[in-house]
Amino acid sequence: MNEDTKTSAQNTAPRKRSRHSLQGSVISAGRDKTVTVLVERKIKHPLYKKYIRRSTKLHAHDENNECRLGDSVVIEACRPISKLKHWRLVQVVGKAA
Repeated sequence: MNEDTKTSAQNTAPRKRSRHSLQGSVISAGRDKTVTVLVERKIKHPLYKKYIRRSTKLHAHDENNECRLGDSVVIEACRPISKLKHWRLVQVVGKAA
């Protein structure tokens, strides 16, 4: 009985929510603490069954201004930081040459 109550107490602890994350490349890093990230995805055309590339430009918060043009980065969704920024920089995967 004691073990059951311990496990139920552990299950009621608040869990950390996994946030939606995407990978893309930096296409603009001219503003202070803000980068623009181009995220590409492939979708299948419903009629012709051919894969098409679609892209989305997202504004992300870069606290330390560590990103440069062409870097490959991972961003995650967060609370709204400004009018356009709803994403936060998680890590720089690859630096631009």
